Amino acid sequence: MRKPLAVSLTTLLLAGCSLFGDRSSYEQPDYTVLAPIGPSAEIRRYAPRLAAEATAEAESEESGRNAAFRLLFNYITGGNKPAESISMTTPVATGTQAETISMTAPVQTAAGTGTASMRFFFPKAYTADTAPEPLDPRIRIITLPAETMAVLTYTGSTGEDKASKQRAALSEMLESSDWQAAGPPSAMFYDPPWTLWFLRRNEVAVPVTR
Repeated sequence: MRKPLAVSLTTLLLAGCSLFGDRSSYEQPDYTVLAPIGPSAEIRRYAPRLAAEATAEAESEESGRNAAFRLLFNYITGGNKPAESISMTTPVATGTQAETISMTAPVQTAAGTGTASMRFFFPKAYTADTAPEPLDPRIRIITLPAETMAVLTYTGSTGEDKASKQRAALSEMLESSDWQAAGPPSAMFYDPPWTLWFLRRNEVAVPVTR
């Protein structure tokens, strides 16, 4: 059985986390909880975020995610300007003679038929002006505005079957709330695959409006 890309990606970015899900040393995007909407689900207001994003087209969702991952992984491990090293703040793969970027949890993915988009959120020390310039034109640096999202947190498998069921559950919760979806859903993963399954933090999210 092939591992989902999100699992492999999280392994690389969060290597060093224990099997007990210790993610306390990793930066996470800032947000404020506005209201609960159901079991393990809430409305969050996220602050603006800086991210590197790649979108790849392929014959399948999985191959698209793999392609997007390769683009971003190359970027954070040296495919950028300036060609210099910086001190690392988290245990991620490092480049040799190029800047290596300390990334944050979670890794966010979204996919459509034959395409996939993937984002790495920068640590707060970076700005749009100081983020290294990608060498690959298929990578873009984006500033996400403040955003309101419905988020459902769950444990266990990071596979697509589980995520699909959680998206359906989140949709049902929104139907009985004062909020409605205002964009496509995404998935976020916080832990490496060796984390005990019942301690993993996974999330499905969707932009919402009242």
